[in-house]
Amino acid sequence: MTATTRIAVLVGSLRADSTHRRLAEILAEETPAHVELDIVDGLDRVPFYNEDLDGADAPATATALRERVARADRVLALTPEYNGSIPAVLKNAIDWLSRPYGAGALVGKPFGVAGATPTPYGGKWAHGDTARAAGVAGAKVVEDVTVSQPAVGIDVTTDAELRAKLLEAVAKLVEYDAEAAAA
Repeated sequence: MTATTRIAVLVGSLRADSTHRRLAEILAEETPAHVELDIVDGLDRVPFYNEDLDGADAPATATALRERVARADRVLALTPEYNGSIPAVLKNAIDWLSRPYGAGALVGKPFGVAGATPTPYGGKWAHGDTARAAGVAGAKVVEDVTVSQPAVGIDVTTDAELRAKLLEAVAKLVEYDAEAAAA
């Protein structure tokens, strides 16, 4: 029997009908039974990171975020690109997850980033910024997982090629072995 791999999914869009949220839901339905995708809700309720708020009395929403990600084996960010960079809500989540320094919920976790945007670049700048921020926070960024899909003229929720790329990215994230990669 294969052990279950839990992946915390951080969605970088807050829009009610977010494409990236829908992609997360599709992936949750289509991943193998031994993979559990936990779509982390409530990022909009986490206050902007402020060291004065952090510590033993950190906001409950920030504490809940940290606990959910700490319970996961892996982390996947599904995000659009806003003005050539990472959406503020996702950056804020990473900021909270990076603390306490050196012992945050992302430390040592395999981390992937993917998305599809209606630009010729597919969100690659946001994905690069997300990977960099997660890496600085201590995550093990899995480069093979990055999917920056241009979505000009396609329905990303039904496109078979994109779905296959995203499912392959999830599989690579599940299969990633940090010890083997370090050797």
